[in-house]
Amino acid sequence: MRHYLSFADFSAEEIHKVLQSARLWKQHRYEWIRSKRLLEGETWALLFSKSSTRTRVSFEVGLREMGAQALFLSDKEIQAGRGEPIIDTARVLGRMVHGAVIRTHEHADIETFAQSSGIITINALTNEEHPCQVLADLLTWEELRGSIRGHRVAFIGDAGCNVARSWMIAARLLSFELVLAAPREYWPSVVDKNCTLTEDAYQAAKGAHLLYTDVWVSMGFEHQKQQRLKDFLGYQINESLLEFAAPDALVMHCLPAHRGMEITEEAFEAHSATIFQQAENRLHVQKAIVEFLIQWR
Repeated sequence: MRHYLSFADFSAEEIHKVLQSARLWKQHRYEWIRSKRLLEGETWALLFSKSSTRTRVSFEVGLREMGAQALFLSDKEIQAGRGEPIIDTARVLGRMVHGAVIRTHEHADIETFAQSSGIITINALTNEEHPCQVLADLLTWEELRGSIRGHRVAFIGDAGCNVARSWMIAARLLSFELVLAAPREYWPSVVDKNCTLTEDAYQAAKGAHLLYTDVWVSMGFEHQKQQRLKDFLGYQINESLLEFAAPDALVMHCLPAHRGMEITEEAFEAHSATIFQQAENRLHVQKAIVEFLIQWR
């Protein structure tokens, strides 16, 4: 059995297979709702201890369109929220459901669940990584620009956040250049191959084919909000920064966006078609991930 807990859980070849599958799920969505019911009769649990719009909706809709029932369980509704160990939750659910999608704080918890449950487990976001998001980002890039190999991606903002970490692994596996611009105290402790760090957002953006950003205050860091708002001044995607990028550069944001902080209203709206294509692609990628994993059961 295989799980998808980190972007590194798929090889480069497998990433390409999943993205090709996602394109087909997108192309044939409405006919396959009726004909490709790969999960007919199954129930999959969505265990979410963090709020969500795109991740929850894309997984719920995707699982249902594949024939499964999606059972949403927030930590306010199950005993895990009252202190039950994750290993016990895993051993119970593993006897009742067919797969689990987990959005939580500690990455170790999702690893424990996968090891203990005996069912397919998918990382829908932890403090360490957000691999499903980056697969959707790559699908969007490929739809608009083709192969990402050899291109330059600039991540502007919190270089130590979960999305940035998954992008770092993607750069190593798929052979593109990733430059992360952030204040030094927000740099990750380990940098993957093909990645560089800088405190200069304009240097990162220079010649970039893709500018990417995320919120400055991720879930769980609300107590640092005022300090982060000060620290990240100068790390905003705006018209000035875009002038340094390649002429046809794409702008992506994994949403939700705080206009006027990590991106200006003008830059967001100018690139909104790409950003909401990203959001839609979460649905198609989630299906492709599930389809890939079930063949290993």
